[in-house]
Amino acid sequence: MISAIILAAGESKRMGQPKMLMPWGKVTVLEHVITVFRKAGIENIVVVVGAERERVEGILSHNFIRSVHNEDYAGSEMLSSLQCGLKAMRGQTQATLIGLGDQPQVQEGSVRLICEAYHNTRSELIVPSFQMRRGHPWLIGRTFWGELLNMQASETPRDFLNRHSDKIYYVDANTATILADLDTPEDYYSTHS
Repeated sequence: MISAIILAAGESKRMGQPKMLMPWGKVTVLEHVITVFRKAGIENIVVVVGAERERVEGILSHNFIRSVHNEDYAGSEMLSSLQCGLKAMRGQTQATLIGLGDQPQVQEGSVRLICEAYHNTRSELIVPSFQMRRGHPWLIGRTFWGELLNMQASETPRDFLNRHSDKIYYVDANTATILADLDTPEDYYSTHS
């Protein structure tokens, strides 16, 4: 079974307001991301929360989504949230997608493409790419979880991917949306539909 971890613990300092809660169409940015993953067939989704925990968890409870709190969100980087999400994964999960809560541009087709690649190849590390650049969501099989969980705070998911670059199965997503996220008000207003 493929699950998903959606990283949504950041403080949104560059945005100046909680980006997970910003409007995206008729829902919030985070709700839109969750909807895309669900439409792609992912049922077991864990959202890692940190900043604005109560408000974000309120949205998640309305959507029947499980959350896990990264207590160290303010003093850590993405790796600690990824580790929190992996620890919360249920036993039947064989692989998990790593998605970004601030990537509402993510497309259902991209998520399905990665899942299909996993079913067809059983590769334990699948990364979407666009013009030779890695994007999100990427998939990691259970084989690698222990290594990720044992990584030090000074390391990043990019370090992990670089270390295993020879094992990555790349899928051409054929869309720049796998590279896009929302960091600044300019990002938001230039892409918000």
